[in-house]
Amino acid sequence: MTIKEYSKNGLPVLYLCDIPTISLEKSFDCGQCFRFDSVSVFNHKTEVGGVAYDRYVIFAQDNENELYIYGATKEDYYNIWERYLSLDVDYEKKHQSLKALKNSHLDKAISLGNGIRILRQDSWETLCSFIISQNNNIPRIKKIISSLCQKYGSKIEFLGQVHYSFPTYKSLYEAGVDEIFDLKTGFRAKYIFDACKTLLENEDFLQRVRQLDFSSAEELLCTIKGVGKKVAGCVLLFGFDRGEGFPVDVHIKRTLEKYFPSGLDISLLGDSAGLCQQYLFYYERYLTQ
Repeated sequence: MTIKEYSKNGLPVLYLCDIPTISLEKSFDCGQCFRFDSVSVFNHKTEVGGVAYDRYVIFAQDNENELYIYGATKEDYYNIWERYLSLDVDYEKKHQSLKALKNSHLDKAISLGNGIRILRQDSWETLCSFIISQNNNIPRIKKIISSLCQKYGSKIEFLGQVHYSFPTYKSLYEAGVDEIFDLKTGFRAKYIFDACKTLLENEDFLQRVRQLDFSSAEELLCTIKGVGKKVAGCVLLFGFDRGEGFPVDVHIKRTLEKYFPSGLDISLLGDSAGLCQQYLFYYERYLTQ
């Protein structure tokens, strides 16, 4: 892999070539992240811009073995973005473990979804976002999160435009459940507030989740009001880098029944389980669009 660093319009820019395969389009369009959107600023084939870890960046590419990062230095890449984009993970090894299941539909899903990377997101942001995701659709989830960020996040300037960081659980707790409700969160307001309260009263809560085995971590997350196994699974997979997470909602349940009528033993997938779930999710959605 080669990294070149330069500047454009006063922004630091990174160009990475000969990198592991990554598809920005697939990775940011499979329901794991809600703060990035397609943009058209620098005339690349694919560009997505958004906020993560209190920074606004634009990821761009013209093919799946190169990457531009606008608004990042080489230091930022090694400290944040390499891990965020899972470019430090050998996905070919994960593919081999999944292909060992010898399921033709899964093999097709791997081929179609190749380039999806599990985004390693901030734990608190992921927890709050997936509480909001309950019984919701992606456009509305994004709108609610955007409102929360605009009102309670900090300003981030990028090329003359203002963006916002994700609010801290302390700031949302201080806002109160009624203020959170007023941002169109509905029944989820009391769940968001309870999550904030839990984290404030237990300062090591997120660290405990990180250190526990998967089932114990899932159980601890489910002590927060409104967090069930599906939400906990998403939080562990996307917010705690727990690759053995395999969140099951109605759509995934139907997909499993369709392609694995005799059942699928998730424990056999190891830390490739979450990637398997993403491939099946993308594959089934692609086929039914």
